Amino acid sequence: MFPNPDRPSVKICGITQAHQAREIIAAGADAIGINFWSKSKRYLPPQEAAKWVPALKPDTTVIAVLVNPEADLLRQITEAGLVHALQFHGDESPEEIAEWMDSGFQIIKALQVRDAASLDQIGTFPCTDILLDAYNPGLYGGEGVTFPWDLALQAKERFPLKRIWLSGGLTPDNVNTAIQQVQPAAVDVASGVEGSPGIKDLEKVRRFISEARRT
Repeated sequence: MFPNPDRPSVKICGITQAHQAREIIAAGADAIGINFWSKSKRYLPPQEAAKWVPALKPDTTVIAVLVNPEADLLRQITEAGLVHALQFHGDESPEEIAEWMDSGFQIIKALQVRDAASLDQIGTFPCTDILLDAYNPGLYGGEGVTFPWDLALQAKERFPLKRIWLSGGLTPDNVNTAIQQVQPAAVDVASGVEGSPGIKDLEKVRRFISEARRT
């Protein structure tokens, strides 16, 4: 089950290479994210993902990262059996998210956090898993920007039935502190463990996972 109910889970996002995916799974990642948004620096075309991503599914949770996806893209990903879960990072409405709740896929809604008022939207979405990311309009995450973690604590207090994921600006140097302060259901990192966009620094990945586990 992802997230693991017994401890904060770790998702390494924006993976573009099969051999790196295997190394990251071996390092202990609970989930990996594949970015299917064509404007992302970490974009992996579905036809390329189909060559190697399905083979990873028995060993980890594979999550599709999506931004305002067209119906054809969603069908392509889901019908090909590429992933276990769909993470919506765009401007999707609660109604659109609700349509996917009965799809058989785990649904995660990512929301950008600017201030306490921006937490109100959490209650409008029907999915249990909510990922909080830094406010970065038009970029939809992956930029290494941190937001005040006390807002994540407020989110947990206000919406106790939600599983709050923490993202935005996490690195091997601060993930332990973030987990101690927030106790999120999961932490999600992309740029904080990279050598360049889409290419992970595997030593940083290992250290990130080790620091997350040390809590």
